[in-house]
Amino acid sequence: MKLPRRQFLHLAAGAAALTLVMSPANHGAWSQATRPIRIVVPFPPGGGSDILARLLADQIGRTQGQTLLVENRAGAGSAVGTEAVSRATPDGSTLLINTATIVIGPHLNKLNYDALVSFEPVCLLATTPLVVSVNSASPYRTLAEFLSAARAKAGELSVASVGPGTTGHIAFEKLKRASHVDLTYVPYSGTAPAVNALLGEHVSAMVAELPAVVEQLKAGKLRALAVGSRARTEALPQVPTIAESGYPDYEIDVWWGLFAPAKTPPQTITQTAGWFSAALHASEMRPKFAVQELYPARMCGADFGAFLRKQYDDYGHIIHEANIKGQ
Repeated sequence: MKLPRRQFLHLAAGAAALTLVMSPANHGAWSQATRPIRIVVPFPPGGGSDILARLLADQIGRTQGQTLLVENRAGAGSAVGTEAVSRATPDGSTLLINTATIVIGPHLNKLNYDALVSFEPVCLLATTPLVVSVNSASPYRTLAEFLSAARAKAGELSVASVGPGTTGHIAFEKLKRASHVDLTYVPYSGTAPAVNALLGEHVSAMVAELPAVVEQLKAGKLRALAVGSRARTEALPQVPTIAESGYPDYEIDVWWGLFAPAKTPPQTITQTAGWFSAALHASEMRPKFAVQELYPARMCGADFGAFLRKQYDDYGHIIHEANIKGQ
């Protein structure tokens, strides 16, 4: 059967391209480009980790030609998915995106993996600040005013967060100890119930990640007293940091990191870090991150490993000092 000239040319061009890609000189590139990489998110769909993973998977797919598949494996405070990655074949085909939960969890529960040994740290991906907020009807306009009132009313002022044992809870305990103020901690099962409690004036204040409260802050329903990050955040430039408010050593952010199973080859880690770093800092990603109140990080490899060890020690110190227990 004779093919029309246009169809023949299309088929010929496709065959030539296939021959080129599958030639011996290009075999490594072919296998790498066609092997999907699984990103395990140990939390339910729709949360910050899931959104970040899908944004990066899409960007890397479009710019690197590499297929990344996001798999949500929630359970046991992220331990289910995290353990699965720790047991995965260390060939670069399975990655993990996790939060500070990876270094908090071992201080609260007995786990089947070691946060600092079972994984290769690839990159710190993004951060977002924690915010101390009050209801807009509250008389407190600064963190100093709030803490001064708490000193005068020992144990009467309450602070909500998701907990126990979360970043927000630990941030609360760190502030309580830094300020030597007796505050009552009120844990909630999720961010939405905690925000609703503050809106209803059932608690005096709240410690939460910025994305959870930014719309209420913009609408004037909540008032931000301070942020936990080292520097002020672009979204709330007029709001001082806790460090600026009299506690210079205070710094806690919500963060997301990328991990591979231990013993993944160094060259694979380097290539993976390159893909994710390029995606994080692509100009077209800035508005997508801004919508989610995420701030791209610039830390990979050994620097990220050192960051993790410090986070592990810092969180562990607060957890044991405050006698925080796992669930």
